[in-house]
Amino acid sequence: MKPLFLSPLLALALLTGIAHAERADTSKPTRIEADQMVYDDVKQIKTFIGNVVLTRGTLLIKAGKVVLTTDPAGYEYATLYAAPGQLTSFRQKRDGGPDLWIEGQAERIEYNEKTEITKLFSKAHMQRMSGTKVTDEVNGEFISYDSRSEFYSVNNTSSGESKPGAGRITAIIQPRVDTPKGP
Repeated sequence: MKPLFLSPLLALALLTGIAHAERADTSKPTRIEADQMVYDDVKQIKTFIGNVVLTRGTLLIKAGKVVLTTDPAGYEYATLYAAPGQLTSFRQKRDGGPDLWIEGQAERIEYNEKTEITKLFSKAHMQRMSGTKVTDEVNGEFISYDSRSEFYSVNNTSSGESKPGAGRITAIIQPRVDTPKGP
């Protein structure tokens, strides 16, 4: 089975939230609660362990462990790990309306600020919501989204490639309520 590569328009429709998360969140302070923190100032690595809850504006992240790294140029990288038997998750308000949200979960989530690529590994699930109503959702073992090129892919293995017999991905796209197009 080949990976599912969605057209940029459909990718944008499914995951606009990653590219258009609430812009006001970027200017908000980040609050992290955990059972333990280890900070390596020389390597610029902050590790939060145990019942980690990260909030930044409307962004809410829950994980068993979060590793934040800053490179010499100031770019940040985050890796979220699930606690045993659980999934790590995020929820964030999207720009474009008063009650639009994006949610995701997986065993591991990686975000690269420099490339603006988000990757979800193992039991990956993402959904867009309007209030509490799910408008679109996608499931697979691996989800990758490049917000710069608006390229989105879902694969049936957590290695980031699809293999025959490894399972299937699922995408559910709800119909859009549009104005009538005329005769």
